[in-house]
Amino acid sequence: MQRSTEIRKRVRAFAAALWGASASLRDADVDRLVARIIPVVQGGQLQVANITNAYIQRLAELEGVTATATAVNRDQVVGYRGVPAADVYRRPAVATYAALAAGKPFEKARAEGLHRLESIVTTDIQQARTRQARAGYEQTGFDYTLRVLSGAENCALCVIASTQRYHLSDLQPMHPGCDCGERGVKAGRDPGQVIDADLLELTHTQIESKLGYTDRNARDLLRGKTDSRGRPISDFTELIVTREHGELGPTLTWRSDQFTAEADIDALH
Repeated sequence: MQRSTEIRKRVRAFAAALWGASASLRDADVDRLVARIIPVVQGGQLQVANITNAYIQRLAELEGVTATATAVNRDQVVGYRGVPAADVYRRPAVATYAALAAGKPFEKARAEGLHRLESIVTTDIQQARTRQARAGYEQTGFDYTLRVLSGAENCALCVIASTQRYHLSDLQPMHPGCDCGERGVKAGRDPGQVIDADLLELTHTQIESKLGYTDRNARDLLRGKTDSRGRPISDFTELIVTREHGELGPTLTWRSDQFTAEADIDALH
């Protein structure tokens, strides 16, 4: 998982650097950017797919399962959207043009386009892992997956998800930009639906202590969060949970702040 994370960061940084270095974003400029970004992203996707294959084979060996490695299907990994990559990677420019049309200054509009670009790159790399993982787990006979958190900080939605076990068919990122990993579990070793009741309860308790309420469905904290297309997604992705303080349990902050601000909390009441 660490290697996949490193690849994602490198590819995203490459795309961001190209975007930032472009003096303008006219059609010809965007065409040149897209032509350079796509091969690097697709190379990263295939790298991550192959790493995922190796990871699953190792898990299978530890479980005593003998299975033939699943070949990486390039079309499924790279072409999963069913839309030409050139069209997808022009969307950040479209977001920039829309911001300019709304009267925003160029640098602000460029930043909005960059945010869209980074989201697309991150999603493509993570989907490469997810889709190859699903194919690999099916081949090796795993029935369930457990979510593996990445690093010391994770959104509250992913933390809550990590306390559950999921059927293989439900294997997917929890939200745009999600960088969690997963681990397969065979049916004969099913740990049950809730695998960490203490962390689940502690997370909700911490949220209640900060906001005065929580949502046991891990969705609505009254922030009206939406994805890049305006579709509603879980507000819990705005809350970051860290587990650095063993005495206190999870500590919450808003994604936009280093520490939870009083204004953030007051605004929700």
